[in-house]
Amino acid sequence: MAVEVVTFGCRLNAFESELIRREAEGAGLADTIVVNSCAVTNEAVAQARQQIRKLKRARPEALIIVTGCAAQTEPATFAAMQEVDRVIGNDDKTRSHAWHAAKGALDAGPSFGLDSEQKIAVADIMAVREMAPHLLDGYQSGLPRVFVQVQNGCDHRCTFCIIPYGRGNSRSVPVGAVVEQVRRLAERGHAEIVLTGVDLTSYGADLPGTPKLGTLVKKVLRHVPELQRLRISSIDQVEADRDLIDAIATEPRLMPHLHLSLQAGDDLILKRMKRRHARADAIAFCAETRRLRPDIALGADLIAGFPTETDEMFQRSLDLVEECGLTFLHVFPYSPRPGTPAARMPQLDGRVIRARAARLRAAGDAALQRRLDAETGASRAVLIESPTQGRTEHFLPVAISGATPGDVQSLRITGHDGTRLTV
Repeated sequence: MAVEVVTFGCRLNAFESELIRREAEGAGLADTIVVNSCAVTNEAVAQARQQIRKLKRARPEALIIVTGCAAQTEPATFAAMQEVDRVIGNDDKTRSHAWHAAKGALDAGPSFGLDSEQKIAVADIMAVREMAPHLLDGYQSGLPRVFVQVQNGCDHRCTFCIIPYGRGNSRSVPVGAVVEQVRRLAERGHAEIVLTGVDLTSYGADLPGTPKLGTLVKKVLRHVPELQRLRISSIDQVEADRDLIDAIATEPRLMPHLHLSLQAGDDLILKRMKRRHARADAIAFCAETRRLRPDIALGADLIAGFPTETDEMFQRSLDLVEECGLTFLHVFPYSPRPGTPAARMPQLDGRVIRARAARLRAAGDAALQRRLDAETGASRAVLIESPTQGRTEHFLPVAISGATPGDVQSLRITGHDGTRLTV
């Protein structure tokens, strides 16, 4: 059987999983399951371990290799599992040599006789300084929306976050390489391209001349006129540069949808998180982008139940949904990650955390309903993703029938069914 990749976590992981599949199969691995793990919460790590056991029961003859953020931060945890044959580091997972080395090691003999340490092939991710461009021509062929990874890692050390230790320090793909990737994908007929990374707005700090994300966006749009739609993934709004703000205001091919790393709405909690913005900064950014692009749709990450959060502090996070005019919420119940400063702070009761997360999600659901209501009667450019669904410029889902995936159609919105717009 071919290599199967099981993915946990973010969209960047999903993109990288296809690189993993390509490199693992290119190395000659077969009847192999690769688990591309996530470390963002304790639950994500537990889910990966549970899935590994389930996969081994279903396919006892298959080799199981674990990689991803959790493999990088907790390699011994996975190497100690009898079901696991090898653990590969997060930077090496997209590199050919790592998979050839894995093939050689696994061909040499069964892993069940190995000590845990002998299964581990995880290097120091903080030593990684460069990032090579990755293009998935074959995998992405025919898909209406494709991703281009332009950045990896993070130089910031938020007190709740383990991801820098799984991804390493920030590193960027040079502007010219990104433009060339986008051009090739646009020429293949992909209507929409998403620039993605771990800390996207830190793009370019490690490159000669330190270009900003806004510079990259403008160069992509200028040098690839055949590209119909450009989208950017989650950003840290405090790092949004003037060129990026100008592109949001003036570039119709840059989609009017931003997902923001807000995390909380109380200044003391933001300080304890070691975030670099205050509540007023978040509100001002949202107001400014809405002034420049009145129809923009804003989403945000918010954490419920951070250590020391009182009811009043939580209420200020809840209030952000309306004060920032958010449409999409990604809510994280706080989960202490070993080795992070927040894990040593006074923790809240789990029941309180879950209740606050539920209230945030309810507020997000209500905000989405308001946006869906407001779309009735509008004419939207809808990217057809499948014969039954498309997405507007604002990333709102649209129920359709009989359209050709990859087309961008101007459709009049007649209402919604509670989750998707209707035409």
